[in-house]
Amino acid sequence: MIQQTENVQAGRQIRFTNIQQIVDLQTTLKAYIFEAIEVEKAGLKVERRQTTDYAVPDEFQHRLHTIPRLRAAFEALTPGRQRAYLLHFSAPKQAKTRESRIEKCMPQILEGKGLND
Repeated sequence: MIQQTENVQAGRQIRFTNIQQIVDLQTTLKAYIFEAIEVEKAGLKVERRQTTDYAVPDEFQHRLHTIPRLRAAFEALTPGRQRAYLLHFSAPKQAKTRESRIEKCMPQILEGKGLND
């Protein structure tokens, strides 16, 4: 099972490049499917990271402290939307790029929209 990206918390996938791989893994795939059914029946859940577990870039933290309206709007967003913004703001290595991203996204945050809305 492969984790799609480093930011995916629960989803895993098996990748195939030809039909023969599926045939070769038929027994294993059936076992995974039956195991998934049992997990679902048992009601087990994946423990996901909280938004507070993600680093808040200093540039964004400064904006949150100096603009109370921005802080309130950001806290009103769903955890998934908060997480998307934090990952987006944290990705660049240069402070100038982080500042640019924050500046560009501030109107969306104030409108209560997510990164890709």
